[in-house]
Amino acid sequence: MRPVAWISRSVLTVFAAAVLLAGTVVGVLPRVWRIANAHTQVPVVLPDFAPLSQRSMAYDVSGKTVIAIYERENSQPVKLNQVPRDVISAFLAVEDSEFYHHNGFNLRGFVRAVLSNVSSEAPTQGASTITQQVVKNEYLAGLPRDGRYKILQAKYAMSLENKLTKSQILERYLSTVYFGNNAYGLPAAAETYFNKDVSKLTLLEGAFLAGLVRSPSGYDPIRRLERSRARFRQVMDRLAIEQLVPEDQAKQIAETFPLPETTYAPSTLAGVKPTYFSEAMKDFLLTRSNILGDTEQERANQLYRGGLRIQTTLNPSLQAAAEQARLVLPATKQGFDAAILSLDVSSGAIRAMVGGPGFQRGTSEVNMALQPRQTGSSIKLFILAAALQAGATPKDILDGQKPCSLPSEAGKPFVIEGGVAGFVGPLERQTWLSVNCAFSRLAQIVGLNRVVDTTYRMADSAYLNRTLPRNVRTPIMPYASFATGANEMSPLDMASGMQTLANQGLHHQPYYVEVIKRVDGSVLYQHDDPGTQVLDRGVALTEINILKGVLTQGTARSLASFARTRPSAGKTGTQDKNTNSWFVGATPQLATAVWVGDPKGYTPMDGIPEFVRAGVRKVQGGTFPAKIWGTYSATALQNAPALDWPAPPASARGPARLYLPGNECLARSVGPAAPAGPTPTSKPAAQPFRATRQTTPPSTTVPTGTTKPGRPGRPRTPTTAPRPALRPLPGGTTIPPDILDPRAPLPSVDLGVIVYPCGQVP
Repeated sequence: MRPVAWISRSVLTVFAAAVLLAGTVVGVLPRVWRIANAHTQVPVVLPDFAPLSQRSMAYDVSGKTVIAIYERENSQPVKLNQVPRDVISAFLAVEDSEFYHHNGFNLRGFVRAVLSNVSSEAPTQGASTITQQVVKNEYLAGLPRDGRYKILQAKYAMSLENKLTKSQILERYLSTVYFGNNAYGLPAAAETYFNKDVSKLTLLEGAFLAGLVRSPSGYDPIRRLERSRARFRQVMDRLAIEQLVPEDQAKQIAETFPLPETTYAPSTLAGVKPTYFSEAMKDFLLTRSNILGDTEQERANQLYRGGLRIQTTLNPSLQAAAEQARLVLPATKQGFDAAILSLDVSSGAIRAMVGGPGFQRGTSEVNMALQPRQTGSSIKLFILAAALQAGATPKDILDGQKPCSLPSEAGKPFVIEGGVAGFVGPLERQTWLSVNCAFSRLAQIVGLNRVVDTTYRMADSAYLNRTLPRNVRTPIMPYASFATGANEMSPLDMASGMQTLANQGLHHQPYYVEVIKRVDGSVLYQHDDPGTQVLDRGVALTEINILKGVLTQGTARSLASFARTRPSAGKTGTQDKNTNSWFVGATPQLATAVWVGDPKGYTPMDGIPEFVRAGVRKVQGGTFPAKIWGTYSATALQNAPALDWPAPPASARGPARLYLPGNECLARSVGPAAPAGPTPTSKPAAQPFRATRQTTPPSTTVPTGTTKPGRPGRPRTPTTAPRPALRPLPGGTTIPPDILDPRAPLPSVDLGVIVYPCGQVP
């Protein structure tokens, strides 16, 4: 084929195609235009705009200091009068220069933009009006981008123009348009890219932000600097055409204007970072309460988009005191740490929460203040409460000698050989010295199921209650080893139980939030908890009085000087092999739990070099945990009065002997039965039989029930008095598992009755 003929045919083909395309456009566009204007024949009723997404902010207990922000997108609405006129002009020049002259759909602008964008290497003008962009974001999200989509967009845009003023449409646009880097709306973009309020933006800064709208990720100056610069050149060309900048300066400005190199947090919130408290509160609001809605989606929308103002319970001064007190624990290579949880006694408000070295995403997110761990003897405060509620008194006698062998749910005896040597003596002294055999026996005397029930009621919270499924919280079990820490409890659980005691038996669930207000200032939630009286007032005061002795003459004697100046009560706890150590203490103002251990596992704290250098060979509850508690309490209460609790009521009866039916048996002396004279195998008078399986008891023993209270273990000179003849007494039965009545009486006898280990008849 000849070249001339080929060229001629090609020109004719192109010309024919152009004619066909032109004819198609001429024929179709009027029809599209009629469809787009169909709203004049069939009115379109557009719903009102959904509320704008806004960040929620949490404040400390004073309501003045921001401690947390919650947002999924940095979205902030704006009023048109807040935006400088130059900035508005820049947006109109770049996005919709005929905004004030069209009725929502600009056919001429659409064609011009298409031709301009086809003739250039990259889009320079928007093919949609600002009104169409608002419609797209508000009404058409999720629809397929087909021919019908563009028709609906145009039709809805014109309907919206009939419903709202130009200023209202532009205001909505500037409040919702996305600028990249999680910034929605012009105020968020001003903060993110220029670290300034929207009212302070300049013409050029506004022009840069307008240029981002077309492709926020594609023109991101932080990640794609060259593309961002190229886009800014196009923007400056538009500003020159619209005579917003001198044409002869546009190119120089396009090359020299400093593009943002980093993103900024809002200046007023720059120091606000996630903390153990703020993250725990977020989890509570989203998953552990229905304060913000019945479903998790509703709650998330409220928290992240609802613009809530949340006044929390956190006291910054007490939080700072707790964080400083944590530093009492020396840093170690193994990573041992401390957690602190402090509650307001009168209300249950969480005043301070230290969950570890400081919340850091990806490195230290686990909040040990909420993490259940074995408790050691600190759990005995619940056993003591259950015993006192059931009628025990501080002077009641029970056997705490070790080793001891007690019934177990496993079928074989639960044997205790560690801990304090033990003695037969009063309940209060067994508490001061934290005697394991005494409290393990006491837990079964009270009834293990009743002890568990008391624990749930005293420490009830969103984190510990019977309704929680096993995959959320392992339930407390009525183990024989309950008194030695078999069940796991968190510092919040322990502080919650102590709050009940310190508040004279009135329990308040621990809580984070005082009041939540909506964006319009109306109150969404107001905390109101009258509390639940789970212990008799006299019972709680009696236990507090006993626990005072732990600090003055018991396992926390290191706090004696503090207790002399400020009335306080507490209980130590040390888990087997020193893997977890606790101090749970209270003043009339604050109930505070301190845990020390290895967050990563149950690692013995024995002979740790850094601790040894600090004078602590084995970490027990009376060492670092008690010292941390004392340091925190002294600072937290330095400006508070030294209050005391009311005196406990007098006991309604004299001391009795508490015993465990089936494990301990009863007898009464009925007169002499053997000639006088010492027996070669006799033991000292105050050494009662141990609970072992031996079948041949020593031949002479003074009855345990006659041991003088308060002076256990004191030997007496063997006498020539005749051995008494004994008459066995019915021992009764243990508390049935289904008896949870907290006032059901305990197995006890008067002090004249002889109590001895079953199987070892004296």
